[in-house]
Amino acid sequence: MSTSEATTNGVQVEAAGRFAREHSAPHLSEWFFLYTIRITNHSDETVQVVGRHWVITDATGKVEEVHGEGVVGEQPVLAPGESFEYTSGCPLGTPFGFMRGRYEMLATAGRRRFDAEIAPFELRQPHGLQ
Repeated sequence: MSTSEATTNGVQVEAAGRFAREHSAPHLSEWFFLYTIRITNHSDETVQVVGRHWVITDATGKVEEVHGEGVVGEQPVLAPGESFEYTSGCPLGTPFGFMRGRYEMLATAGRRRFDAEIAPFELRQPHGLQ
């Protein structure tokens, strides 16, 4: 399992990626990975996740970018000290790659927007698994 952590304006984003063998078909060049994200608000103001931008790179250097509103169909609001966690998935055409990105955040009191970094983390099939 590969992990990463980044904090921007008091918003901490922790990411962990893992190979999902049960959803993969390496003989068809299809590898599937699950990733779990935990967003924690360490700031003094309430924030909301309003958008996401992922950059997904496979082993050949092929890049796919994904933009969207919120996360997993939600736009969670986090008061100071609160966290939101979710798990999602990502298909790749190679047995390893990596993801990085950012969440578009809204500090609700001042209606100020900022991007919270998602530090790069690996997506990798463990050696010996076919």
